[in-house]
Amino acid sequence: MKSYAIFQQYIWLVNIIHKFGKLTLAEINHHWLDTDMSEGLPIARSTFNRHRDAILDMFGVVIECDKKDRFRYYIYNADVLEEESIQNWMLSTLSVNSILSESKGVYDRILLEKIPSDGDNLYKFIEAMKCSVCVKVDYKRYGSNEVKTTMILEPYFVKLFNKRWYALVKSSKPNGDLFTLAFDRILSLEITNEKFCYDKGFDSATWFRDCYGIVNDTDVKIEKVLIRAFGREANYLRDLPFHHSQKEILKEEDYSDFELTLRPTADFWTPLLSRGAAIKVLQPQWLADEIKRIHQEAAKLYK
Repeated sequence: MKSYAIFQQYIWLVNIIHKFGKLTLAEINHHWLDTDMSEGLPIARSTFNRHRDAILDMFGVVIECDKKDRFRYYIYNADVLEEESIQNWMLSTLSVNSILSESKGVYDRILLEKIPSDGDNLYKFIEAMKCSVCVKVDYKRYGSNEVKTTMILEPYFVKLFNKRWYALVKSSKPNGDLFTLAFDRILSLEITNEKFCYDKGFDSATWFRDCYGIVNDTDVKIEKVLIRAFGREANYLRDLPFHHSQKEILKEEDYSDFELTLRPTADFWTPLLSRGAAIKVLQPQWLADEIKRIHQEAAKLYK
């Protein structure tokens, strides 16, 4: 069997158990036989157990059996399938890859977006993370008069945001600060032999937890932001929230109010501004005033 077909079975198995919560092997086979992958044959228990082991090794997803509940299978660590987890991203990516690999006849009718980044630099950065060695980076900042800046950096983690890959790094100098680099502005990247000690107490999952994107400016305090979405815009916000803290607190016929708790840094202003008259900031007042000011400045360009 081709490898992509096996991956497809792994992905299907995780998704079906995650969707229903708990299923016996007979119930899994009931759904399995409705797919083209089955070719009319059920999943043998030995095959199912091999798939469970492979899913654990590949994705870190644990499929356990509840012997007290009719030997029903469930995902023990379902939290790893949260929206921004690496496991969820891998499963989603493999799902799309599997679909595309079987769609050669309509390739010209499937349009994708390019993610600007140098795959080689991303690969070397991740290798440096695994080996706990510093990287030498030549970097070009937006708005800088310098051709490039050369830095020796400790690689902490990478983040994909708005179709761009970013790196969180720390200066190798004593008491160096953490800061973010965009991969598409890295001119060159080399792995060095200089070792560093990664802070085991550092939690990469929470570093940007209170931020909208990749700006973690501690000078901007965490506060509640209340926005009003008019008409169909409320539906878009329900389907694609701005932030994991977003919750709908009021629903009227013509608008809905949403509350978020985050650092309202300048990168968060961009999606607010892009919605134009479909969104109004209700609080904090300073943010509402800033969005209003920028809209007014933009309107002057058309006079």
